[in-house]
Amino acid sequence: MAKKVVATLKKEGGKTYAKVIRAIKSPTTGAYTFKEEIIPTDEVQAALKN
Repeated sequence: MAKKVVATLKKEGGKTYAKVIRAIKSPTTGAYTFKEEIIPTDEVQAALKN
C-alpha cells in the first residue's frame, strides 16, 4: 500500500508532497504511536523540527 501512496504523491507540474511518519511516545504508558502526515516537500524540514 505504501507504494501506491508514494506513486500518487509524484504528480508532474503541481506541488510535490512527502509522507512524514513520526514516532510519538505516550507520557502515560511509554508506548510509541506513529503519526502520518502528507505535507508539501518544501515544508518537511520545518515539520520535523516540531
